[in-house]
Amino acid sequence: QVQLVESGGGLAQPGGSLRLSCVASGFTFTAYNMSWTRLVPGKSLEWVSGISTDGSDTYYSDVVVGRFTISRDNAKNTLYLQINSLKPEDTALYYCARKRRTSVTWSGLNDNDYWGQGTQITVSS
Repeated sequence: QVQLVESGGGLAQPGGSLRLSCVASGFTFTAYNMSWTRLVPGKSLEWVSGISTDGSDTYYSDVVVGRFTISRDNAKNTLYLQINSLKPEDTALYYCARKRRTSVTWSGLNDNDYWGQGTQITVSS
């Protein structure tokens, strides 16, 4: 079955960096665009970044562009999210997600069909 397992979250100070990883299994990783989403306490699920199947195209929400970098290693079935210049408002549960093959958009709730269990990032001094 489809599995997405995130790791790399933790407690970080403002201005710091973290690198999230997501190991995929149970499907042909190279056939799917992938995304990172996050759940901020008290808010709805928010899409933050997406990447095409071969990694040649990347997309970011306006609130993270310039600080977040999405990448993938198809040989390792792994998705990454490099987060720099962390802000307290980045505190959230971060999920990797598999994008529906039939979806033509990135940021909608229904654009993804599988999510991992999430990894928590807390940004605090």
